[in-house]
Amino acid sequence: MARDNKLMEMLTGYAAAHQHPFNVFVHMIGIPTIMLGVLIPLTWAEVTVFGVGLHLAHVLLLVFFLFYLTLDAVFALVFVIAAFAMMLLAEYIGDMPLAVSGSIAAAAFFGGYAAQFIGHAVEKSMPVLVKHPIQANLAAPFFTVVELFKLLGLRDELFEEVQREIAARRAREAAPN
Repeated sequence: MARDNKLMEMLTGYAAAHQHPFNVFVHMIGIPTIMLGVLIPLTWAEVTVFGVGLHLAHVLLLVFFLFYLTLDAVFALVFVIAAFAMMLLAEYIGDMPLAVSGSIAAAAFFGGYAAQFIGHAVEKSMPVLVKHPIQANLAAPFFTVVELFKLLGLRDELFEEVQREIAARRAREAAPN
């Protein structure tokens, strides 16, 4: 049964540019590394909401989680569990002296992005980041969770449908007008 929804559109668009196993591997490492690089400095800033102190990292992850819930509840729940663990690591690093935590954050951020570009060079595909930077950064952590499900052989019917849609799109693009 074909799905016609935002999740399928996003998965198909992402998967089409992430078919090479090396590129997928690099993204599985690089995206969480970038996230860590972003979360560390966000732990340096705290806001108080109804008397509860929250780091901006908490706020960012909550926004991501709420967006991901609109796509798929199971993927969103797995994301929030992994993101919570990553946030604890970011808080630990963020509590280190600024020179140390800032260096780790910068290395994670820029190193993660460098890895993404290397993966796409191997794939011979343009990173989505170049065309749609906001969409790419918002969706990338979600796709890491999705890819984990695929690697574990979970929800195979969804991934088979994604591959069928990619093949259909490529056939339409290759067909003479």
